[in-house]
Amino acid sequence: MCGIAGIIDLAGRRRVPEGNIQRMARALLHRGPDEEGFLIQPGLALASRRLSIVGLADGQQPVTNEDRNIFVVFNGELFDYIERRAELKQHGHRFVTHCDTEIIPHLWEEQREKMWEGLRGQFAIALWDEQRRQLHLGRDRFGIAPLFWTRQGDWLLFASEIKGLLASRMVPARPDRRGIDHVFTFSAVPGPRTCFEGVQLLPPGHFLSITPGTENGAGANIKERAYWKMNFPDEGSEERGDDRKRLVDDFENLMLQAVDERLRADVPVGAYLSGGVDSSMIVALACHLKGPAINTYTVRVHEPQLDELDAATLSARHIGAKPPIVQDFRDADALATYPNLIAAAEAPVIDTSCAALLQLAGRVHACGQKVVLTGEGADEWLVGYPWYKAAKVIGILDLIPGLGLSNVARSAYLRFNKVPHFPSSWRKEVENSVGGPNAWIDAYGLLAISKLRFYSEPMWEIIGQTNPWTELNFPLERGRRWHPLHRGVWIAARVLLAGHLLQAKGDRVAMHSSVEVRYPFLDEEVFDFLAKLHPRWLLRGFRDKHLLRLLAERWVPKSVARRHKVIFRAPLDSFYMDPEPPIVAQLLSEESLRKTGYFNLAAVNRWRNEFRELRAGSLPRLSVEMGLMAVVATQLWHHLFMGGGLADLPEWSAIPAAVETPASANKKIY
Repeated sequence: MCGIAGIIDLAGRRRVPEGNIQRMARALLHRGPDEEGFLIQPGLALASRRLSIVGLADGQQPVTNEDRNIFVVFNGELFDYIERRAELKQHGHRFVTHCDTEIIPHLWEEQREKMWEGLRGQFAIALWDEQRRQLHLGRDRFGIAPLFWTRQGDWLLFASEIKGLLASRMVPARPDRRGIDHVFTFSAVPGPRTCFEGVQLLPPGHFLSITPGTENGAGANIKERAYWKMNFPDEGSEERGDDRKRLVDDFENLMLQAVDERLRADVPVGAYLSGGVDSSMIVALACHLKGPAINTYTVRVHEPQLDELDAATLSARHIGAKPPIVQDFRDADALATYPNLIAAAEAPVIDTSCAALLQLAGRVHACGQKVVLTGEGADEWLVGYPWYKAAKVIGILDLIPGLGLSNVARSAYLRFNKVPHFPSSWRKEVENSVGGPNAWIDAYGLLAISKLRFYSEPMWEIIGQTNPWTELNFPLERGRRWHPLHRGVWIAARVLLAGHLLQAKGDRVAMHSSVEVRYPFLDEEVFDFLAKLHPRWLLRGFRDKHLLRLLAERWVPKSVARRHKVIFRAPLDSFYMDPEPPIVAQLLSEESLRKTGYFNLAAVNRWRNEFRELRAGSLPRLSVEMGLMAVVATQLWHHLFMGGGLADLPEWSAIPAAVETPASANKKIY
């Protein structure tokens, strides 16, 4: 993985100030500490910070073709590059490096925009076509590698992180309150809207084509297009998979291939191991392919009901892997780590377990490793979350059509527990925007209640009657024909996966420590195989991830293969200690809340004290705790990126410490 950035003049060929692009690259130093490279031409500047993993000696960027009229900066990995390279050689293309990046300009020569459809891997790419004078930006299908962009007058800027944009000094840091509203809706930032006004996240499976204006007055042309869209068979047309053994065999072969390709690297590859079925399967397959010497890493949370070390150790012993390297994570670590977490994520983060993974990535880096495998994607593709089962139960109430008994039950529960709730028309509007009932509406509704508790009047005036669910752009015409579980998979991929697990819990916390994370379950062929199956292979009765568990019984202990879903989370206790931690008190002070203007002072002060009166572990208390966590995280994000002044913490700086690094000797400039 790398950090990439660029600036293009949309009005012509004005010179890009070199200091601006250099600052952008420096702000991404953590993403690529090994090398840096630049392309600087009239009207254009591209930058790369490289974390060298493939082609260590000769993979410096930008990379170009034989004619030196196509230039590429690239963040990610193309896992089938060996095969594609051989194909291109047969077509007469010449290669001068051993890295995967070099196939991109040659694929562009052959296929132009159709290139995007055939790329396999995790990537964010910037490609400059000198002959056509066009800049093309593209992301992988599932959103593993981030890419942000913004238009500022006649300049367009892009970067792997928003920090790179801000470091240019051409992009002002201003809050987008509708982006913050997405955090309170989804506990994620699915994009394209972000929490920064005017900054967009290029959606997964999309590419952007930018043609600058000309000196004779022709205007710039910016087009965004989807090269891939998630799709499922119409309900009733799914593959039933009547031969169970053959189905499991086919799935096994695809998973072996996906893991094998993601073990391709010129540096050692490790793996995260939680003891759940997803990560245990990845480690088992990796050890089968490469032997037991693979390092595994796990987090030990110092609360028995949250700790997964015993399960991880059991899996490692059964597989024959080395015992996992353990990163301790105590209550106080969450609070101490949170400023770094928010700075890495560039958005408010409610999920405290992200802080644990930030520390775990640091441990991987300290052990001298650059790459780890992980199990994200299995729960999304194979409906592994408990709310699918809850939706199945509550759906029984709607077997009698027209009465809406499930909504009656929800409203009665909330009223009985004195919890504020949206009118029934709100739920109907949300359902209409995502093609019908969906398990994720209840899952996210628990957090959305916090808007009713904590938003200030000015905040309500700005977001008005907007519905963040409509900004997901669910494909209504196709989606209404899908099975409800497949509609849930679409939401899981669009929101939780792309907006949280691959960002605040994936790329951002890992690359903060210069660690690349690879995801075998997000292999394109694995998804295509699972997407066409009948939902009974996803949820059989109340057994989730049914097909994966059948496969896992061949590879891991039965207790792990059959283990119910345990959502990895870290304790909130350090934020709610009595007395209140000074940083929390400062962020939630009357002065700080007035400065940001997002939240109702009286409501925040009330629930800071009264939430303890609610029964521990109850949904009403969890809703309040999550809401308060979101308030604290938003205040902290504002402090770090919007000029400070809320707490005794340094604000984020675009310029890292001016220290001499090995990268200063590894520079490539065109």
